[in-house]
Amino acid sequence: MRRGIRGVTVTALVAGLALTASACGSGGDDGSGNAGGELAGTVTFWDTSNDAEKATYRKLAEGFQKEHPKVHVQYVNVPFGDANAKFKNAAGGNSGAPDVMRTEVAWTADFANLGYLAPLDGTPALDKPDDYLPQAVGSTRFKGKTYAAPQVIDTLGLFYNKKILKDAGVEVPKTFTELATAAKKIKAKTGATALYLRGDDPYWFLPYLYGEGGDMVNARDKVIEIDDGAGVKAFKTIKDLVDSKAAVTDATDGQENQLKALKDGTVAMAIDGPWDIEGARAGKAFKDKENLGVAPVPGGSTAQGSPQGGWNLSVYAGSKNLQAAYAFVKYMSSASVQQQTTEKLSLLPTRKSVYDVPAVKKNEMVKFFKPAVDGAVQRPWIAEGNSLFEPIKVQMNKVLTGSATPEQAAKATGDAYRKLLKDYK
Repeated sequence: MRRGIRGVTVTALVAGLALTASACGSGGDDGSGNAGGELAGTVTFWDTSNDAEKATYRKLAEGFQKEHPKVHVQYVNVPFGDANAKFKNAAGGNSGAPDVMRTEVAWTADFANLGYLAPLDGTPALDKPDDYLPQAVGSTRFKGKTYAAPQVIDTLGLFYNKKILKDAGVEVPKTFTELATAAKKIKAKTGATALYLRGDDPYWFLPYLYGEGGDMVNARDKVIEIDDGAGVKAFKTIKDLVDSKAAVTDATDGQENQLKALKDGTVAMAIDGPWDIEGARAGKAFKDKENLGVAPVPGGSTAQGSPQGGWNLSVYAGSKNLQAAYAFVKYMSSASVQQQTTEKLSLLPTRKSVYDVPAVKKNEMVKFFKPAVDGAVQRPWIAEGNSLFEPIKVQMNKVLTGSATPEQAAKATGDAYRKLLKDYK
């Protein structure tokens, strides 16, 4: 996922919520998390879930304490926009890093490359690894080792207000060209803008890029691709949608502004992910929950695609309580916990077995997003993967404000990639 600007440092206070524990590890704990063979001590967990999700994740963490009464879980909800830099600062300074962190999939290789994560191969953290979806495992591996357990998998879809589209007499658009055409009828008959376009977050640029048959880089052959014709067309598409008023955008807090616009019914559609399902349904436009529709992201001129996202659970290499941390990862990525996450939040599990559970099989959002995830485009799982977004972000802003042409933006992004990836062509 993705929520908020990826890889951007934001200074903010983080509230730590210490969970009530039946008993904390004390006498007999040698620092390894074992007291007479029983797990004990403290496990600090940094959770990066959003406001609609964090209460559920806190309760799930409490469940671990019930199973291990001598372990004290210190739950800390870290805002997504702060989490990457905050962890690097803590791990790099060897002070204040959590034992376990909920890491965005693009962060895992980056953190592992810096030496901040403990390999999980051969530890209790990787329980029943054959049960994980193959595509969920990709982001957990780096240089032949496993540095995370997959927790949630996701991709982007087109959220739409069924009533607005019906009142406007338009079908759900299958391409961005169809969306631009429908926008005029939507505005004329309902007053709503067709689309909220996330101009603040480069992750949301990827469907436009994939829709033109392009990609950021080819990691296998070490070739930079974003500055080719597809990249130019992608930048042109977002510019044309905004200039034609088919879409509204904002260079500031797109996450909250998009969700508010969708909830209030001022936009008919938004490209979003399963993490915002419950948030969207909390709005007045969706008092009838059935009014929220989800469809594949629109395609471009040659293709259709959406990026694979999600969340992993990683263990800090400098943890003083590795055994308890491994056990916590095992618990939080278990089939039972993933099932509860799906039932309460409609998030997609990473374990194959959970999709066979009746309550999960009938979940309407799982029905849509599972096939979408199966067809999602895997991003380059390289150490620099997260850093590939910042040049796109800069150039998106320039294109949308008219200070750069699509051609200039694509070239500038490619130039930035070549400085970052020295061995790429």
